[in-house]
Amino acid sequence: MDSWKTRFKNTAFIRLYTFMKIPLIWWLQPSVMEMGDHKTILKIPLTRRTRNHLHSMYFGALAVGAELVIAAKAVQAIYDSKKSVDFVFKDFKAEFLKRAEGDVHFVCDQGQEVTALIAKTISSGERESMKFQSYAIVPSKNAEEKIATFELTLSVKLRKKKA
Repeated sequence: MDSWKTRFKNTAFIRLYTFMKIPLIWWLQPSVMEMGDHKTILKIPLTRRTRNHLHSMYFGALAVGAELVIAAKAVQAIYDSKKSVDFVFKDFKAEFLKRAEGDVHFVCDQGQEVTALIAKTISSGERESMKFQSYAIVPSKNAEEKIATFELTLSVKLRKKKA
């Protein structure tokens, strides 16, 4: 588990980045719980902003978490590379298993693969795509039980320099 200083720094970066680039994500107030080489864990709190009429997390907020846990690692890898790389998600598949009745942690165990995809597009100069999985848990209810699973295709491309 990352130190509180590292979590604070990573959370501040994600919130600033989303405030500037994608305010909808900032509105959900995601927090970085862990960001290592292999695993990334983000938390989206169950609040009035994220709750549906059944007092569980709205599926749109769940979709944001599923995407962001993969995107956070991509942003970190792009930042570390000091290259201009654009990314987008090409598709999204979700399986909702249980209602999210508490703060949700989103987990992606494919950090090295995300970093490798960024490196591959930098070296090839071509658009590269790969499917990634993430899942969601509600630790306050059961830290082992997945409440949703997700599969997203990340597409990345080296930005061409303008003449």
